[in-house]
Amino acid sequence: MLKHLILCLSATALAGTALAQEPTAKPPDPTRPGFTDFSSPKPDLNPGQPIDHRSTELKGDKPAFPGQTRAPYVQTAAPKVTLITDQLHSPWGLGFLPDGKMIVTEKEGKIRIVSQDGALSAPLSGVPEVLMIKQLGLLDIELDPKFASNHTIYFTFNEAEDHDTSAIVVGKAKLDEAKLALTDVNVIFRAKPALPRDHAVNAGSRITIDRQGDLFVSIGDRSQSPPWDYAQKLDNDLGKMIHITPAGKPAPNNPYLHTPGVLPEIWSRGHRTPQGLTINPATGELWEVEHGPRGGDEINQPQAGKNYGWPVIVHGIDYPGDIIGAGITEHAGMEQPLYYWDPVIAPSGLLFYTGDKFPQWKNNLFVGGLRSEMVDRIVLDGTKVVSEEPLLLDQHSRIRDVRQGPEGFIYVLGDNGKLFRLTPQ
Repeated sequence: MLKHLILCLSATALAGTALAQEPTAKPPDPTRPGFTDFSSPKPDLNPGQPIDHRSTELKGDKPAFPGQTRAPYVQTAAPKVTLITDQLHSPWGLGFLPDGKMIVTEKEGKIRIVSQDGALSAPLSGVPEVLMIKQLGLLDIELDPKFASNHTIYFTFNEAEDHDTSAIVVGKAKLDEAKLALTDVNVIFRAKPALPRDHAVNAGSRITIDRQGDLFVSIGDRSQSPPWDYAQKLDNDLGKMIHITPAGKPAPNNPYLHTPGVLPEIWSRGHRTPQGLTINPATGELWEVEHGPRGGDEINQPQAGKNYGWPVIVHGIDYPGDIIGAGITEHAGMEQPLYYWDPVIAPSGLLFYTGDKFPQWKNNLFVGGLRSEMVDRIVLDGTKVVSEEPLLLDQHSRIRDVRQGPEGFIYVLGDNGKLFRLTPQ
């Protein structure tokens, strides 16, 4: 026993000596090849100048046309920002009930109703089992245009198909608000293929509804490393915009309805991680924002049958610092983004403002920023970005979603559990 105790004490002493002799960890070296600074950049707020003057991630990157990136900063009267609640857990999607209350998804698999005074309901019953790993979980939510009469909602989540794989799916249900329950729950669409659970990134998964009542759903490529080959192929749903009916069938105006070997639900391809999706109310056209890799976040207007380039053309590089593919930003038959950010803002949530509470913001585009911790107000002339204004910088909140309320105020959902309301001063 004594011999054993002496041996243990000796081993402990040696371990302590070894630990004591280890060099103190040095802070990351920004000059090291492949270094990525994931801290939130501080924008330069000088009217008429771009808000970001840092070097591009892709060396020598040039825009394909004037105004495609680094639009000038413009300043308007700051809104009043009211914190409604900070008690949500990893919120992701936000919608509005007819009476002004909000319905919010939490990534871990819960849906709650939030009152304007910040009161949170208990989690709704009837929500399907959700697989939550990294960027997977219960994600977006959208109310049917006829919700007031049919009480129907749609939501995206990651479903565990078996012990090894998972799929991005679209659920449909009826909301019984009095009972805080979902009823008639069913899955109307499953993105193909299901992938191993370690493909737990780049889910995309936003929903928006067009003028005909059909659903656009953004599906990410679910790939963190090369070869990233799903987004260009038309035999799968990954890296695509999907267009389906409320029953989950291919929409009747899809471009590949009768093309052999192509999935008929596909609207467009070549997308990476689209986390903002909306319909332009003036034109009825689809708009989206998506994450690039290290550089190259994009605003696109996905059109039927078009190819948006990922991973063949991209205004960025891989996270370790490697060139992606041939390192090109243009290619015949592939669409340029309407606008891009390099370095990135990590866009999530997209809104065309149509209300009358902020007349100077009418028809502006609002983009949430996760890494940039801001709401980026985008001034447009048609499809051209004229200027931008970062909002909510003092809230230090990774912005997950941006929505317009029925009364015309703007609501902002933060990754850190916060829900804000923006009103005029």
